[in-house]
Amino acid sequence: MFRRKDLTAYERIELGDQTVASSSEVRLSREMGLLDITMIGVGAMIGAGIFVLTGIAAGVAGPGLMLAFLLNGFVTLFAAAAYAELGSSFHDAGGGYLWVKTGLPDPQGFMSGWMSWFAHAVACSLYALGFGAYFRLVLPVIGVKLVETPMMPLEKWLAVAVVALFAFINYRGAAETGKAGNVVTLAKIAILAVFVAFGVWVTLRRPDWEIPFKDFLPNGYGGVFTAMGLTFIAFEGYEIIAQCSEEVRNPKRNVPRAVFLSLAIVIPIYLLVAFAALGAVHADGMPSWKFLGLHKETALVDVARGLFPGGAVIILIGGLLSTLSALNATIYSSSRVSFAMGRDRNLPSFFGRIHARRKTPHWAILASSVLIAFMAVALPIEAVASASDIMFLLLFIQVLFVLIVLRRKRPDLDRGFRVPWVPLVPIIGIVLQLALAVQLFTYSPKAWLSALAWIGGGLAIFYAYARKRDRAHARVAAGREAATRHKYRILACVGDPEHAQAILGAAGAIAKHYDGEVVALSVLEVPEGEILAVGVDRVGGIRGDLEGAVARCGEQGVPVRSLVSVSHRISYGIVETALAEECNLIVLGRARRTSALERLAATLVDRVVRSSPAQVIEIGAERWPAKLNTVLLAFEAGPNSELTVEIGHALAVTAAASLRVVHVVAPEASEADVDAARRAVTEAVGHAASPGDVRVVRSSEVVSGVLRESRGADLIVLGGTEAGLLEHLLGYALPLELADRTVRPVAIVYEMPADPKRWLV
Repeated sequence: MFRRKDLTAYERIELGDQTVASSSEVRLSREMGLLDITMIGVGAMIGAGIFVLTGIAAGVAGPGLMLAFLLNGFVTLFAAAAYAELGSSFHDAGGGYLWVKTGLPDPQGFMSGWMSWFAHAVACSLYALGFGAYFRLVLPVIGVKLVETPMMPLEKWLAVAVVALFAFINYRGAAETGKAGNVVTLAKIAILAVFVAFGVWVTLRRPDWEIPFKDFLPNGYGGVFTAMGLTFIAFEGYEIIAQCSEEVRNPKRNVPRAVFLSLAIVIPIYLLVAFAALGAVHADGMPSWKFLGLHKETALVDVARGLFPGGAVIILIGGLLSTLSALNATIYSSSRVSFAMGRDRNLPSFFGRIHARRKTPHWAILASSVLIAFMAVALPIEAVASASDIMFLLLFIQVLFVLIVLRRKRPDLDRGFRVPWVPLVPIIGIVLQLALAVQLFTYSPKAWLSALAWIGGGLAIFYAYARKRDRAHARVAAGREAATRHKYRILACVGDPEHAQAILGAAGAIAKHYDGEVVALSVLEVPEGEILAVGVDRVGGIRGDLEGAVARCGEQGVPVRSLVSVSHRISYGIVETALAEECNLIVLGRARRTSALERLAATLVDRVVRSSPAQVIEIGAERWPAKLNTVLLAFEAGPNSELTVEIGHALAVTAAASLRVVHVVAPEASEADVDAARRAVTEAVGHAASPGDVRVVRSSEVVSGVLRESRGADLIVLGGTEAGLLEHLLGYALPLELADRTVRPVAIVYEMPADPKRWLV
């Protein structure tokens, strides 16, 4: 069934005043397991926020910073629970943008994307300012003399420079991948663990260790609430887990678990960092919280300097590592939000353009980078943090409201996790997060004015520009949703356009026999060093080839749908799509192999695909015959023989061709043996072929015997064998050897045991 996809999963083409969806759907392969997606959430939360904001928030809340962190953990659980439920229900990319657009009326869907763009961009401004402050401390260490800079402080110039650098890196197409991100996350945790270990050790060794904590609320509960709003950005990050849902194996189970696991890891770390920072400071009579507030974004560096030799250097490394990784990720994510909105025609179309050579959304990257740099220059770091916090709080309020609406509108959703006591729980979350947002007005009116200006601008753009285009998209999406789904489904894997006609020809013939449909799949392989989302920017050419092949094969009268899967491994993209589409059969192309290297590559792909929960046919041909007159079925008793007969019969019936069955026996076989073999084969093929079309031939070599009988046949169908890897490499696997030795089209049939659970871990 055509699923309603997130708007960012379509590529639009504009025809006059209407915007229509391209007929090919683009999906990301589900490759991430529970550990991968949990680490993404942890890495997003343990980012620049904890390094940059701890000192600023301590200056506001005093030792009550620990209470602020604890309460923030409690408050964020409400939104996290909503993300867990909705992320387990909608398994597509997009997260809150998709949910709000699904559950709430205009202009909420547009505004969720518009606000998300601002929130990520301003968060990036915070990380850029944090980098500037940390790198300014590095300059004297490496021998660079600090000088007065015109117009604004040096750290702001450094912030602008690093934004420009990472904008260029994103323009060039580089992005942090999952495994590299895991390494960076572990490094940040290790650095904070060292800081906490020395900080707690120094604190508890003092006989009067409790003194820094005695005046626990020097600014009252108002200071705690302000610090909560100020540091709330350090607790956002779990929403990225839901945004990556399209890439997660078994998202119904893994998305909720990852959301709560990431919070369970991060909240204790934050509490320990706050305790160590407050308790380890020795500031000659100045309260530790005032010392931290005085040093603001670099407070942890100054604390670590007095803890152990090299402490300041380690925290500097941690801060720079966090700000740089956060900068790269947020420039990427913020530009992709504006790119998606431009591609959906919610913003001017140039936002959705792809650079012809770099294959990156260069205008979206430029626009996001200008916004990031402007906010970093225009506001002090406290106001930047507050503006980002306000927007994220408003976004999470939208998601909590959508949770209530979708419980009523979509009770049919298959929810892997359910928030208890709806609507009471989300209403409490809405009230708490709205209170934090309002509290920030007393701390930074500039931040609220910036947020309101952005919201007002978004509303003006929606009503003046985006509304009619959004409605056009809704009509197209509704049409796709209404498409019927056939019970029998064949996945035709179109890799090489030269083989597309043969693959789709075979798939179409079988689908016609079973009154089914064909899903034409092309897999775009992304190198391991890149995240899958970058592949979406590169699907133009592969999609054009795929749709052209589908159009040429449309005369068969079989429903054909085209789909592009973005994956790190072709075989994984095929298997995951077969699972997602609940396919009965996979049809693959198979090129003739001449070298051992080609055999190895083909064999590894073949063996992975044949472990999928579907039957598999390999087609060895570049062209499918325009007319099948005779189909030769090479029969050998075995685990695939029944399916082989069924497929051979289906192909012959669909083409109104004759089915010739051949079975090879040893040269020394007696006439009695031949007759017995003929009776057994005739019984096995049943009604698929008449007894007169069953031939038993003597041959010392099975392949030679079949090829001798194949004269005049237009297609050879035979069952695959489970030969070992060595046999495949040496060419001794009989079906593959036969396919390599004939110019005729060959269909090799495999019926493998289905065990989908191994792909869902």
